[in-house]
Amino acid sequence: MKDSMTTAPVLILLGPPGAGKGTQARMLEDAFGLVQLSTGDLLRAAVAAGTEAGRKAKAVMEAGELVSDDIVIAILRDRLAEPDCARGVILDGFPRTAVQAKALDALLAETGQKIDAAISLDVDDAAMVERIAGRYTCAGCGEGWHDSFKMPAKAGVCDKCHGAVFNRRADDNAETVASRLDAYHAQTAPLIAYYEQSGALSRIDAMGSIEDIAAGLAAIVRMATAR
Repeated sequence: MKDSMTTAPVLILLGPPGAGKGTQARMLEDAFGLVQLSTGDLLRAAVAAGTEAGRKAKAVMEAGELVSDDIVIAILRDRLAEPDCARGVILDGFPRTAVQAKALDALLAETGQKIDAAISLDVDDAAMVERIAGRYTCAGCGEGWHDSFKMPAKAGVCDKCHGAVFNRRADDNAETVASRLDAYHAQTAPLIAYYEQSGALSRIDAMGSIEDIAAGLAAIVRMATAR
């Protein structure tokens, strides 16, 4: 049964590759009826739908350039206006910098909203190598799995959609993990400081069990919506 909430929260999940953002976002969706908004998914959907912002994004991507913050904000504005976002959203992959965070604040202010909680999933960098190298996803529904920590009940069959095709990212190996973690920390440190200063930052020890992390996140969601 989904928890009831009095307000529609806007949450941000921060964490390096392998921290479990995708898994935890899906659990929050199920528990609270929230909608996970991934930057990559938003861009692809906007391009496919042929919206004004989507057409601009397509032109930029076809030119091999990075999509500007203004275009991402425009796409996010369109998505937040859709009915399913009325119960609240979880932002994954945006913002990535303090400049983007300020632009997001301005966007939310247009409708009287704000960031209710920016949640940092804190990890031990050394342990991330094993965690990332063993992960894979269901090609059918996108559910995340792991060779050691989260295996399907029946080997080779997804518990969620019963698919039998799984994907592994080519860069999920020990050689690239360290540099990705370094890049994440360098990029995100100012963002964490930004939300800490605004009072929106919460931290979760993401080295615990999936269930313990989920319980901690659920408590933060409840506190955020009770303010």
